[in-house]
Amino acid sequence: MNLSFFDQFASPSLMGIPLILLSLLFPALLLPTPDNRWLTNRLSTLQSWLLLLFTKQLMLPLNKKGHKWSIILTSLMALLLMINLLGLLPYTFTPTTQLSMNMALAFPLWLATLLTGLRNQPSMSLGHLLPEGTPTPLIPALILIETTSLLIRPLALGVRLTANLTAGHLLIQLISTATAALLPIMPTVSILTVSILLLLTILEVAVAMIQAYVFVLLLSLYLQENI
Repeated sequence: MNLSFFDQFASPSLMGIPLILLSLLFPALLLPTPDNRWLTNRLSTLQSWLLLLFTKQLMLPLNKKGHKWSIILTSLMALLLMINLLGLLPYTFTPTTQLSMNMALAFPLWLATLLTGLRNQPSMSLGHLLPEGTPTPLIPALILIETTSLLIRPLALGVRLTANLTAGHLLIQLISTATAALLPIMPTVSILTVSILLLLTILEVAVAMIQAYVFVLLLSLYLQENI
């Protein structure tokens, strides 16, 4: 039973073809077809408006040097949002529940922001390791603590995304299993659990969107510190 709960985090396949590859093709149906006009219908207008709103919110605290990162951060947000939401479909799995993938996204981007700060303003970047006005006896301990907190940032990014999505998927699996088990025994309680499952699914959709936004927002804050 314990093994079956975690089977959902393995990619299902049909005739040797991972079904996640088929599900990744569905968002292509939402892309506007090539035309002489940029906005051809209401859907493309809504997509462009949401993209503009997100980019504007993300770039607001950054200066002009940070605006060069807008394409990278916006594309990352779209990728995480698509993967997180596709993982809620039947017969698919969520790649962002794998810590290896999240770390592969978090570590290079965090390292890029750190190297950007060390190249452009090394004294200010290193100055974050020691707050101003620190007593002399506390300097070695504070430098060690700040360095540890700096190096743990990519791990925190990856673990946060993995843990939130994994917990939600496991909770949905547990409640759906309980619903199926209670249906022939106590139909009334089973209907109640179905309503809870529906509310939990709506909550998980919100979590999928929020976690994608938080991941990119924290990266933009790390970038803000280094530019």
